[in-house]
Amino acid sequence: MTTQLSAGGVDVAVDQENGCRISSLRVDGTELLRQGERYGAFPMVPFCGRTGGGRFRNGAVEHQLPLNAPPHAIHGYGREAAWKPVRHTGREAAFVYDLRDPWPYSGRVTQVVELTEDALTLTMGVETYEDSFPAQAGWHPWFRRNLGGADAELGFAPAWQEERGSDHLPTGRRIDPLPGPWDDCFGMPDGVDVTLTWPGRLELRVTSPAEWVVVYDEQPEAVCVEPQSGPPNGLNTLPRLVTPVDPLEITTVWSWRRL
Repeated sequence: MTTQLSAGGVDVAVDQENGCRISSLRVDGTELLRQGERYGAFPMVPFCGRTGGGRFRNGAVEHQLPLNAPPHAIHGYGREAAWKPVRHTGREAAFVYDLRDPWPYSGRVTQVVELTEDALTLTMGVETYEDSFPAQAGWHPWFRRNLGGADAELGFAPAWQEERGSDHLPTGRRIDPLPGPWDDCFGMPDGVDVTLTWPGRLELRVTSPAEWVVVYDEQPEAVCVEPQSGPPNGLNTLPRLVTPVDPLEITTVWSWRRL
């Protein structure tokens, strides 16, 4: 079952049964997202990217998560869960997902999807009503590299790149951005701002107040631009506690213009 949103020649489908992912984003009939049950654009929650060895600490307690991308855990568990729709109009929808095993803490995640003629806004919140815990949230969209014509061109100006070790985890060193292809995390302390341009077709701008973005373009079919609340392995290196009085909130806006 999917939830449909429409506005001014733009159609969005949200597959709440399959990780509450945006399964389709069509502008004037052209699909922008790679299709398939693993693709579209899925929420990464309660952590983003790889968590080293699937281990993280909360105070004195160490937790071991399942290794769904051995030797690491990756992208959280929201993308594998069925979410519950709680609100739906023609242009807006909201969904919730209750954290549960294998995540060791209880909590609730909310995702709101809002569509206009020229933008899609995604907002996610992570709450706890009991124990505090470290968490991350973000999105992993698979944008089609080619819409017919020339391949998409990527434009962004990060302040730094997180050096990636042989284990695919950041080493802790910040380096000058290297040329792609990438499966890398970049720092944008003034907020994420990345543009994808399909020459002669469409320009799409991904923005977020978040300071981190992962770019993955190692596959010929797609380019991934992933705004997130912290870097890969951030449960260990840059933990952000979710407490009963301080939820984690993140938003991203994808805006477009026809060329």
